[in-house]
Amino acid sequence: MEHVGRMKNTLWTWLVGALCIGVVGYFVVPNLPAYYVTIIIYAGINVILAMSLNLVIGFTGQFSMGHAGFMAVGGYTAAMITLYVSSHWPELLMGTAGTAIFAGALLAGGLLAAVFGWCVGLPSLRLRGDYLAIVTLGFGEIIRVILLNISAVGGARGLPSIPPLSNFYWVYFLALITGFVVWRIIESARGRAFISVREDEIAAEAMGVNTTSVKVQAFIIGAFMAGVAGGLFAHYLQYLNPATFDFNRSFEIIIMVVLGGLGSISGSVIAAIFLTAVKEMLRPLQQYTGVDLRMVIYALLLLVLMLTRPNGLMGKREVSSFFPKRRKAVHE
Repeated sequence: MEHVGRMKNTLWTWLVGALCIGVVGYFVVPNLPAYYVTIIIYAGINVILAMSLNLVIGFTGQFSMGHAGFMAVGGYTAAMITLYVSSHWPELLMGTAGTAIFAGALLAGGLLAAVFGWCVGLPSLRLRGDYLAIVTLGFGEIIRVILLNISAVGGARGLPSIPPLSNFYWVYFLALITGFVVWRIIESARGRAFISVREDEIAAEAMGVNTTSVKVQAFIIGAFMAGVAGGLFAHYLQYLNPATFDFNRSFEIIIMVVLGGLGSISGSVIAAIFLTAVKEMLRPLQQYTGVDLRMVIYALLLLVLMLTRPNGLMGKREVSSFFPKRRKAVHE
């Protein structure tokens, strides 16, 4: 009964979050300059990416450095579907039909990215740690190079004229759903199996946990969410280029996860929003120096973080753990 009560209280938190998104989207976002709206939307996309990668790295302990590859697969897949529809039946992208087509395109992009996640998850059956990181890094680069050499998706020129279907509501409601799904997974018996693999894979296997299934599932779910984020990104920017999904992009997402805390959903949200804002705040520095020093500052930030707070800003805790009632329940 105590678990059920805690579950209901937490569900109210997610419902309040949905209400806040609706209020902000209706009253605040329309009155903001386009530049700030763009930053807010990019922050929401980064939130989805950070939470999806945290499921793989933070909760399952499988170090992946190719997350931008899954994002590219989802983005290009969704974009090709909507471009095909807009070129043949442009009227279908209007109104309710357009919403359904966009949702289907995002789903298709996520599913194809999940297939690629399954392909990456297979090497995790035998590899771990640094070796797995190298494999996932190579896989992400393979996707980028393939996209560079496929003329049907624009090749090195990129893919322009993508329909502008993504907006604040799409991004943040899907970010909320992503957080809710990750939370429900971690709170379930399957989620405990994920955490047991992270803590001690040998001990988890000795206790009857199918570590093979757990690791592959983590990659598939994380890749699906990254693919959906790629679709949202494509339909807001209205242009895709393989160079966008290089190693630096994967590195940015890893920094968000590490900065927020491995195993903390709240930490991923805070770090994604913070780093997206910092990246834009540092843009004038590039104008003055003529050199893009943002990745250098990112690397220094990660170095300082590892020296001062090796567990990240939140560690493995959530924001709710700082509430008085929550702390009292934990102590009792």
